[in-house]
Amino acid sequence: MTPRKPDLLFADLAQRAVQYNARASVPDFDACVREYAELADVARRRCAAVSDLHYGMGAAERLDIFLPVAARRPAPVFVFIHGGYWRSQTKEDAPIMAPAFNAAGVAVVPVEYTLLPEGTLAETVREVRSAVAWIHHHADRYGLDRDRIYVGGSSAGGHLAGMLAATGWQDKYRVPDDAVKGVLALSGLFDLRPLCDININEWLRLYPDQAERLSPMFSLPRRGLPVITAVGGLETDGFKNQTAAYEAACLEAGVDVTRVEAAHCNHFNLLCELAKPDSPLTRTTLEMIGRGA
Repeated sequence: MTPRKPDLLFADLAQRAVQYNARASVPDFDACVREYAELADVARRRCAAVSDLHYGMGAAERLDIFLPVAARRPAPVFVFIHGGYWRSQTKEDAPIMAPAFNAAGVAVVPVEYTLLPEGTLAETVREVRSAVAWIHHHADRYGLDRDRIYVGGSSAGGHLAGMLAATGWQDKYRVPDDAVKGVLALSGLFDLRPLCDININEWLRLYPDQAERLSPMFSLPRRGLPVITAVGGLETDGFKNQTAAYEAACLEAGVDVTRVEAAHCNHFNLLCELAKPDSPLTRTTLEMIGRGA
């Protein structure tokens, strides 16, 4: 019997809007934002960083590098892309994993990008690809290992990490086809077409054919690439089904997918698991990076 495909559309538009409303899925969104800010503040106080390096000409095209102090150089790189439905949050809220990852010898690079609707999603994808290319081309200057670049992201950042895992863009940015060695996608949005009919399209501004071209579901990683996925057990079926659909497509394409269960997490505090050195999510991610040594 053929397994039923995860439902990404739901019964009607009203239900679909509820399923993709991450903010409404938690009892206290402001508390989640405060937790990000507090953990990011800890990272900035504990870790050495080079801040606001421009990877492009736009004001938002900036990144930070949190370098391990006592590690053998060059250090492997974990590039992290923040969420916020492509229209909010900043890289300053993102480096919460830096203390744990730096302690393991891994550099952490949070990336900023132009928020919607000031920019377009196609421009955002171009920006994060430019950021990875910039890291690859400038790795020696900052003690980074260009041959061990891994990317991760949460929510909208999970979508952008999926677009970095895709094939077919690397030549245009003068990087090798395997520039990205592994991916962590948390609560990602992998098929954007269902968002075109609900309020999210007020800032996405996509037609379905554009949404398909900008969806990781239709731009899959190369065969054998390690991809880690996770979605909180307390999240809506919309986000759970998006992850399940992407996993199924990747497995069918020969991608090496590992799911990390997080039954106790919601859409927002799932990311906070990366601030814990002994969490399954942190351990699995660092093991993926370690296998690339």
